[in-house]
Amino acid sequence: MPIVNNLIEIKTNQGINIHNITSQIQELIESTSIKNGQALIFSRHTTTALAINEYEERLLEDVKVYLQKLAPESDHYLHNDLHLRENIPADEPMNAHSHLMAMTLSTSEVIPIVDGKLALGTYQSVLFFELDGPRKRTVFCQVSGES
Repeated sequence: MPIVNNLIEIKTNQGINIHNITSQIQELIESTSIKNGQALIFSRHTTTALAINEYEERLLEDVKVYLQKLAPESDHYLHNDLHLRENIPADEPMNAHSHLMAMTLSTSEVIPIVDGKLALGTYQSVLFFELDGPRKRTVFCQVSGES
């Protein structure tokens, strides 16, 4: 059973932003001989996340508002008491809210591959959530299955 590993690179913007990475994953699958199997998609950062949902502009705005209500940036968080933490880099952000938002979502998704295509539903897309941008991010993709 072949296994192919790859990274998707994403340059993100300030604040919460949501990126549709479905086409990049599908392109990776098409670059392999794998016709039936699965794609494991894994977010490699503690202030990012993944979800499968509809990529619709107004829904995405609703999601951002929802996440900001769950963990408002203006609240007090112990993680942001940088002066009380050891070995903190000079550019360490006050981003506890971003960590908390990421924990309410997921770090990975496994999607079936059927006949060389992601077996997503009609309105489903693979969404990457930046919760502490701007940054350069990577998403790990592992495609496995049979030819």
